[in-house]
Amino acid sequence: MKRTIAVLFAISLFACNMNYEKTPSGLTYKIFRGKGDEKPKPGGFVKFNLEYRLKDRDSVLQTTYSSKLAAYSPLDTGKRIQYSIMEVVPLMNVGDSAEISINIDSLKNKGLIQDYTPILVKGQVLIARIKLLQVFKDEKAMLADYDSSIEKEKQAETKTLEDYMAKNNLKGIKTKNGAYVVLDNPGDENNKADSGKIATVMYRGYLETTGKVFDTNMDTTKGHTEPIPIAVGTRGSIEGFNECLPYFGKGGKGKFLIPAMLGYGPQAQGADIPAFSNLIFDIEVTDVKDAPPQQMNPMMQQQLQQQMQQQMQEQQKDSSKH
Repeated sequence: MKRTIAVLFAISLFACNMNYEKTPSGLTYKIFRGKGDEKPKPGGFVKFNLEYRLKDRDSVLQTTYSSKLAAYSPLDTGKRIQYSIMEVVPLMNVGDSAEISINIDSLKNKGLIQDYTPILVKGQVLIARIKLLQVFKDEKAMLADYDSSIEKEKQAETKTLEDYMAKNNLKGIKTKNGAYVVLDNPGDENNKADSGKIATVMYRGYLETTGKVFDTNMDTTKGHTEPIPIAVGTRGSIEGFNECLPYFGKGGKGKFLIPAMLGYGPQAQGADIPAFSNLIFDIEVTDVKDAPPQQMNPMMQQQLQQQMQQQMQEQQKDSSKH
């Protein structure tokens, strides 16, 4: 009886694996054919949906299937794509899907990851699921499609915020890229939070869809109540803040309604801010000051001094010739 079970198990295992193939670098994969016949070509570019999950867990690590934006990539056929999903993509047609098994130990042995991590552990297998959506002959065509997708997403997010304002009887000013500012009190018109200023801000941030507060310093619920200084116009804050803050002066109060693409876009921020979340902030600008002068990086300062010395030497050579 035990032998019969063992034989049946071996047959079933063979049947499960017989349709899987291996790339030259050792990736195990299976392609599920669609109805398309257009193939990606070397030197071209591709658009695809991609998902990663761990084989023995039911959790998805990363996915674009539920996202509003797909992934894009050049199609390389060199050594750089070995033991990666891009080794399988050239074998697919548009409309095909594929499942790819990636051995974490092999990634480590091939030097493709520096070391194991709490997620990518020794002996683990990463499963990639991919669907080829479109191919492009050159980078220009790919970027045009990407820009079109981004623009459609921005327009949809802005429309959602407009609907939110109508539902909540809010009147806002639209910024250049589609955020909205609600001015309850504009504050000091002579001391605006313009680019280059430091604005000290009290805030309450929540999701447009659920109203769930993800962070605030207006009360103690998130464990901090200190005002936050923001260098306006820098990368220290999300783009939506840089667009909205200049509408307020010192003492200003109101709301920012920030579309996802001016917030965190396709990147989730932990469990509190899902990908593609429109964000709303209640805002109070308590102070506006000039930003302190930037200190030059010592290395840059040394390079500048060397350039000046070189220029002086060249000028001296030129003067000695005359």
